[in-house]
Amino acid sequence: MRDPCHPKQGLSRRDLLCAGAGGGCVLALGGLLGSSSRSAGAQTAKKGWVRTRRSPWFSRLEEGHVRCELCPRHCRVAPGRRGVCRVRENRNGALYSLVYGNPSMVQVDPVERKPFFHVHPGSRTLSVSTAGCNMSCKFCEVWDMALVGPEDVHAHDLPPEAVVAHARASGARSISYTFGEPVVFYEYMDAVASLARKAGLMNLVQTNGYIAPEPLGALCGKLDAANIDLKGFDPAFYREVCGGELEPVMETLKRLKAEGVHVEITRIVIPTLNDDPEEIRRMARWIARELGPGVPVHFSRFYPLYKLANLPATPVRTLNSARTIAREEGLQYVYITRATGHEGQNTFCPGCGKTIIQRTGFVVEQNLVKAGRCGHCGNAVPGRWD
Repeated sequence: MRDPCHPKQGLSRRDLLCAGAGGGCVLALGGLLGSSSRSAGAQTAKKGWVRTRRSPWFSRLEEGHVRCELCPRHCRVAPGRRGVCRVRENRNGALYSLVYGNPSMVQVDPVERKPFFHVHPGSRTLSVSTAGCNMSCKFCEVWDMALVGPEDVHAHDLPPEAVVAHARASGARSISYTFGEPVVFYEYMDAVASLARKAGLMNLVQTNGYIAPEPLGALCGKLDAANIDLKGFDPAFYREVCGGELEPVMETLKRLKAEGVHVEITRIVIPTLNDDPEEIRRMARWIARELGPGVPVHFSRFYPLYKLANLPATPVRTLNSARTIAREEGLQYVYITRATGHEGQNTFCPGCGKTIIQRTGFVVEQNLVKAGRCGHCGNAVPGRWD
């Protein structure tokens, strides 16, 4: 079965951003915002940055160099140069973010698109992203936003208070820091999140989880939910295909869980690269042991794109196998995403086995979770509910 709103080889990035059932297509990098977010800024989007913000996450070294302390890379940045993420620059011995208040994507989405399946199902979230990323995944879906510098994309002048005002005006229940990599626009995310919390909006982050412990700890108190891309469970895969390390991501997951942030996990399954059943079993076993069996896990279908356009789309039978393995290891909420119509998009109560949330794509057809409990048997369901 194929999801018609996800890419085959040769489709444009505009096609790639098709939201499927319940969503819409948004051209994010051509100077346009989604139809629901055109009011976000009256000015025309333009390339470059409109303001900078000094980062608190650096230390000074000799000869004007600085060390970035935001993520596990700890980039040593020479004067006038930038870190691996492309958006943090050494200016006169201090590290500055070049993407503060300068998002290249602002749009209203179904919260299921992130994906969050246990956070106010059927609600809308305002998605915000800037240029830049601290990894270099060969399967990146937003490579022309994440793997470039701020001068390479069209973006808007949108300070934090404008983001919150737009979220409220659009009827969004939450703000999602997403699509590119929120870690690299940390200062912007942090400022928006503080204002959002005061305005009664939830803060959601969809991230690679590649962040240092101290900035993560400072952010946790402002987050309601996090979806972490656990891209594989093999350190070599992380280094060779993602340009990062696995261990810090595992530590991020444990820290978020310990801090009381609702955690969901997305695990893309790529043919020949990270689809080994034993690796998936090790991952599921680790999640159940370290994070708990109630953590929702989304097995996401890969489609050929970017530097892996030569690989086939993930067979649905492979996703079915991954889901079966995860459930065998005790995980209670295991989903399949990007395969519209698959029963693995629904939520089943681990207590009575009945369907409690029925979905088609991003559309919630039925929700029987009442006050965080199964509407059939009363079993508690982890998440953020009404």
